[in-house]
Amino acid sequence: MSERAAAGHFGVSRASLKKKMMFSVPRGYQRTALVKRPNLFGFTGFIDQGLQDGLNRPRKQRHTAKRIFERLRNEHRFQGGYTTVKKHIPEALAVFSRP
Repeated sequence: MSERAAAGHFGVSRASLKKKMMFSVPRGYQRTALVKRPNLFGFTGFIDQGLQDGLNRPRKQRHTAKRIFERLRNEHRFQGGYTTVKKHIPEALAVFSRP
């Protein structure tokens, strides 16, 4: 198939097609900047403290992301969304588990 036909088939420009053809495996998406979550500003300490305390508890007694979100909303008047809290938790746990 010619480059022009392939570009038309996939709906990309010929320049983009040439870039993609330079690699046998797609490079994938690479984030260039850190994720900013302005809604979490001021609440990360509460979340991190709850996660830190949960590490000493049995697995079934730890707070879930949903429970942490509910406590933030009810006790601290958090205005952000559940997904924002849910995405912060693995990042915070990764910091705690570093040697």
